[in-house]
Amino acid sequence: MSPRLLFGLLAVSALALAGCASSPQQLSPQPKLTEQLAAVGQGQPVQVRVVDGRPSAVLGTRGGLYPETSTVSVQGNDIVPKLQAQAEAAVRLLGYTPNASAAGAPTLTVTLADLKYQSPKDSTYVTEATIAATFRADVRGPSNSYSGRYSASLNQRFGMAPNQETNTKLVSDVLSDALTRVFKDPTIGQTLRQ
Repeated sequence: MSPRLLFGLLAVSALALAGCASSPQQLSPQPKLTEQLAAVGQGQPVQVRVVDGRPSAVLGTRGGLYPETSTVSVQGNDIVPKLQAQAEAAVRLLGYTPNASAAGAPTLTVTLADLKYQSPKDSTYVTEATIAATFRADVRGPSNSYSGRYSASLNQRFGMAPNQETNTKLVSDVLSDALTRVFKDPTIGQTLRQ
């Protein structure tokens, strides 16, 4: 076999293998509160802050033959403003008024502590994924404080590898569930009032 022909076959094989690799997915989830909240405040000002406390924007990989190329990520500068808007909306539903400059007002800091996307590592094909989100809430009220952790997870099976739209919806759903759990905790509203 001539070197030229061999090189041509190797090049075609490399391209075919590269085609099997999954490209990274950059998600832009849209978290939303999923339940109504009971108002406990009377319009008092509250400073609301959302922080991205994750060590990395990468949630994990989608697995498959080349897991190192199939990363799933959510950038902090994309998700934090959306979480901030939802947290402020939740504080309003609880009967308070979000006000970042209210000196001496109670503070609520919501930290996105963890966001993970895990697929089986021993499988050639992506057949399922587990997505999990954890928030930490720190409340500093007039006379006391409170901290809590709130998690949600979802295990989803697939007939074929999930595209970016599917993964965006799944991550949005898990974030929405975990964020709603934060504000459904009655201790948060009560601590802001005390």
